[in-house]
Amino acid sequence: MEFKTLRNIESSFKQIRLFTFVFAVLCFGVVGVVVFKSYQFAEEQRQKIYVLDNGKSLMVALSQDMSINRPVEAREHVRRFHELFFTIAPDKNAIESNVKRAFNLADQSAFNYYKDLHEKDYYNRIISGNIQQRIEIDSVVANFNSYPYGVKTYARQFIIRSSNLTIRNLVTDCSLVNSVRSDSNPQGFTIEKFNVIENRDIETVER
Repeated sequence: MEFKTLRNIESSFKQIRLFTFVFAVLCFGVVGVVVFKSYQFAEEQRQKIYVLDNGKSLMVALSQDMSINRPVEAREHVRRFHELFFTIAPDKNAIESNVKRAFNLADQSAFNYYKDLHEKDYYNRIISGNIQQRIEIDSVVANFNSYPYGVKTYARQFIIRSSNLTIRNLVTDCSLVNSVRSDSNPQGFTIEKFNVIENRDIETVER
């Protein structure tokens, strides 16, 4: 009888140990699931942008991976630089304002090209002749397989005089490097090695 009692006590201890082990495993499992779900929730929250609408309503916009938009931003950066640099009105202050904004998007190579045009009296002739110049970008071709990114831009210049309209073909190339985003450089790129490959008249139309 005493032996049977000892056997029952030993069996009870084994069952208690088993139940304790199973309970501990379940606790660790629950903790693991909670930690995983918490991390997953935090990651989802980091992928959201909260926008205040006039300080009243709160709108949630899902953000996209930055790398997806980078090629689009690069082309827009180059396009904006060309629009600022090559859009010229017969006004000294307007020219200086546009060129200054363009310099925020590029390095010394753009300034060197501007200096070369200035020394050739190009801008003074624009002002004295009351000439308007605008640009239309046909395409911006960028190579994102290597860094810095090589970019070639195809555009047309329209030089408007009182007597005629001259259309010029413009082809440039440059390199793009990543930079710090700012109000004056929202895409976060800098143009390097800016160079005009071709700039020739293709048509003149009497007005």
